[in-house]
Amino acid sequence: MATTSSDARLVRLDLDDARWRDFVEGAPGALPFHRPSWPLFLAECYGFPAFALALAHDDGRIDAGVPVLEVHRPFAGRRWVCLPFTDVCQPLGGDDSIARLVTAANAERSRTGVKELEVRAAVEAPGFVTSEVATRHVLRLGDDPDEMFRGFRSSTRQGIRAAERESVRVETATSREGLTEVFYDLHAATRRRLGVPVQGRRFFELLWDRVLEPGGGSVLVASVGNEPIAAAVFLAAGDTVIYKFGASDADAWRLRPNNALFWTAIRDACADGRRYLDFGRSDHESEGLRRFKSSWGAEELPLVYSSTRPTAVAHTGPPGRLGRAASFVIRRSPPVVCRVIGRAFYRYAA
Repeated sequence: MATTSSDARLVRLDLDDARWRDFVEGAPGALPFHRPSWPLFLAECYGFPAFALALAHDDGRIDAGVPVLEVHRPFAGRRWVCLPFTDVCQPLGGDDSIARLVTAANAERSRTGVKELEVRAAVEAPGFVTSEVATRHVLRLGDDPDEMFRGFRSSTRQGIRAAERESVRVETATSREGLTEVFYDLHAATRRRLGVPVQGRRFFELLWDRVLEPGGGSVLVASVGNEPIAAAVFLAAGDTVIYKFGASDADAWRLRPNNALFWTAIRDACADGRRYLDFGRSDHESEGLRRFKSSWGAEELPLVYSSTRPTAVAHTGPPGRLGRAASFVIRRSPPVVCRVIGRAFYRYAA
């Protein structure tokens, strides 16, 4: 592969290569998305090749690296995305080595006939254009959850107390069915209400088997009595817990189950010694969601993507005319329509 100006050279590694695993485990700022389990899970689910691009020395040391999926869209050619179906996935390494990495990766992309390289983070290197596509919210965790509680906005504290008064119980799912049945039923109903396709059930079966059960995260379920009313999926690695998927019964919102879910997640993360809880991506126009996340004391940050093609990140913004038409159909159709559309087209949202 392409060489760089240092004695390190660009190499393409299997994600289960010990060099990549060791590099990720020791890299400051590594997220659950950098761990091999996440991109390998996506590759298995959608059939896209997965690998890591890294600046490596002959003795095995890695200066910088990033996981990649090679995405194919009909009539659009091949794209390298770091990573699809992922809110943020910055290259790991020092600033200078990251600049060398993405420059060498872009040269390799061009040499091999790949049309585009998209990095879901801000990178500064020749040939890349950056665009702010959304926001994300990151909460710095403390050692004492009760002290953090006092720093929440009053509306958030009231919501937590309301859930406690209503006897909302939050438990961690201990079996696959907690994700593929309990969560999935709530998730499918939520996606239909929002007018967006839902991932196939196989997506969540693989998520449990490949990521969550081996220790890469958890599923929290909020219930009243024996009735699940909300659930959320959290990924975890190193210092960080990331909120990835959530769903709830709109008829139960008055019970404030989402407050109960996040309060439990925060306490669990503190007990595990995590330092950050990432509330995930929010679109700019989702003002209510952004207020909710900020109410926990989370810092709102711009979510910036970088691409070698200026229009590449257009699909990550608000839906166009076709998307709005699909949303209209989904909201007014039986639940099976949402699932069928998701199975047929979700992989092309990469």
